[in-house]
Amino acid sequence: MGFAIMKGLLKKFEAEQVTFYEKNIQRAGDVAAATGVVLAADSLACASSSEYVILAVKPQHLRQAVAEIAGGISAGQILISIAPGISVADLKGMLGTGCRVVRAMPNTPALVGEGMTGVCYDPALFSGEEQHTIRRFFESFGKMAFVEEKLIDAVVCVSGSSPAYVYMFMEALADSGVKYGLPRDMAYEMAAQAVLGSARMLLETGEHPGRLKDQVCSPGGTTIAAVAALEEHGLRSAVMKACDACYAKCGNIH
Repeated sequence: MGFAIMKGLLKKFEAEQVTFYEKNIQRAGDVAAATGVVLAADSLACASSSEYVILAVKPQHLRQAVAEIAGGISAGQILISIAPGISVADLKGMLGTGCRVVRAMPNTPALVGEGMTGVCYDPALFSGEEQHTIRRFFESFGKMAFVEEKLIDAVVCVSGSSPAYVYMFMEALADSGVKYGLPRDMAYEMAAQAVLGSARMLLETGEHPGRLKDQVCSPGGTTIAAVAALEEHGLRSAVMKACDACYAKCGNIH
């Protein structure tokens, strides 16, 4: 996610305005070479020199990452965390400073500029210019929705983790095509384009997804037969159960 975010940032900001730190030496060198962004000497140096500090780390590594930079964080800085399950209050408690915190949940399509990010923070703590910069930051790699913090775990279910569900669905579609004779590469392309086109229709028309589904289902036709089979085997229930598991996990991250 860190690299995806950086790629987006470089569409809106100059490379000289950005710095980063990565512990993996090989990975750090690859990122610096690919982006032209300066690699900081360590995480503390990276944080202390930045007005906006992005913690692009997994939740299990967050406490250690915060401990490493805490000495370089001041009340004037803005900390952005993308770790699921870690609240704004948790982060402030780890830092022990008056640092202002933005909590966000992006997703991996950010890598191709089609990310979706749920963002929460207390607007009263940020100037209008800072709020504009935050929006500009997240919209550099996709779309952003401002949500209450109590809803951020729902964002993880529906947006943050859901690309994995979609990939599984596309893989299953492609496997079915291969089963009936389509070449593998063609089956993947067809499945991916069907998902892409369907998503665009939903976003651009504003129609209810059920109505769009109905438009594909001719009476007595092939699609309604397939839809009936999906209902029989619990597609909707399986998706909702997956989101239940995801939501429960968010509440058990320490």
